[in-house]
Amino acid sequence: MQDPIRTRRDSGILEVIIDRPKANAIDLATSRDMGLIFRNFRDDPKLRVAIVSGAGEKFFSAGWDLKAAAAGDAVDGDYGVGGFGGLQELRDLNKPVICAVNGICCGGGLEIALSADLIIAAKHATFALPEIRSGTVADAASIKLPKRIPYHIAMDMLLTGRWLDVTEAHRWGFVNEIVTADRLMERAWELARLLDSGPPLVYAAIKEIVREAEGMTFQTAMNKITKRQFATVDALYSSEDQLEGARAFGEKRSPIWKGR
Repeated sequence: MQDPIRTRRDSGILEVIIDRPKANAIDLATSRDMGLIFRNFRDDPKLRVAIVSGAGEKFFSAGWDLKAAAAGDAVDGDYGVGGFGGLQELRDLNKPVICAVNGICCGGGLEIALSADLIIAAKHATFALPEIRSGTVADAASIKLPKRIPYHIAMDMLLTGRWLDVTEAHRWGFVNEIVTADRLMERAWELARLLDSGPPLVYAAIKEIVREAEGMTFQTAMNKITKRQFATVDALYSSEDQLEGARAFGEKRSPIWKGR
């Protein structure tokens, strides 16, 4: 029996591939596996960037496995660390995640993509939240999507379940880049290597600030930054990397980031 999740690591990059034919749908067991993988990614100091994609070119992921649900998987069951797909509720994930969408990305699959920091997509990719048609709610998407794209477009997707092609998804801003299918993973790795060469402590500070500031006023968030009340900001301002960045700029050379 094949492993439903394949991983590969190279330098500071972790590649995670959902491989559950035919639709890369995710049942409870697979979700728990993904949670452990992304938790280990979060906690491994040698890993700096993750790529998540689906096997094949037809589906990124159809989301929740309805066949498994019919066989007894509860929709409110134990999804494991990080909630559904291991990403959308994973606490303190302060490392960049790139999602490479290689086909149909719908329901929980789209919710996983929305949990990433960058989304690149193949030209044939399509997106939808069809939960409305099966009498349930796209819970994480209902929270996240109206904050990522115009409210009326998000509500159109949530209320009607209509499909967006990749051009429209890019126009509304939840896809960063469109590439040909044969270039998708190559481009994902290019971006990952760029991020892997960057300052991990700065990435961590950016991610914590963006995440925590969402529920704060501007001034409250700024005060927490200037008073070093975010753990990642405090670590950054006390780090060797902070000094290295200033020295490298002054010496007109590329900095050497150590993550400490």
